[in-house]
Amino acid sequence: MSVKVSRRAHFNAAHRLYRKDWSFEKNDAIFGKCNNPNFHGHNYELIVSVTGEIDEETGFVIDVKILKDIIKSEIEEAFDHKNLNLEVAEFKDLNPTAENIAVVIYNKIIPKISPSLQLEITLYETPRNFVTYSG
Repeated sequence: MSVKVSRRAHFNAAHRLYRKDWSFEKNDAIFGKCNNPNFHGHNYELIVSVTGEIDEETGFVIDVKILKDIIKSEIEEAFDHKNLNLEVAEFKDLNPTAENIAVVIYNKIIPKISPSLQLEITLYETPRNFVTYSG
């Protein structure tokens, strides 16, 4: 029997959506006010879901305390109150769109969990705009 276990987390971060190889005008046409050279911020809501079989001994798919600690060390400490473009190495040459942030989060968490588990990342950039990535 496969069960999905989820943990909600939160981080605040600033970013700017733009491509270094495009002119300001082209960036502005594509990314609009998200291309602000002075950056802008979001209160990101993150849902990390792990799906797998229930362990007969523990009754867990994954110990939620372990999941909480992984999210804290890999995501919250790395992203919270940071400028993603300037302070997070993964975005040095990667546009920090919600889509790309979700993939980066996935790639940071997946090595920390059992290979027998499936991982799904849901990232809310705003209460109405969110992305989901599952590898």
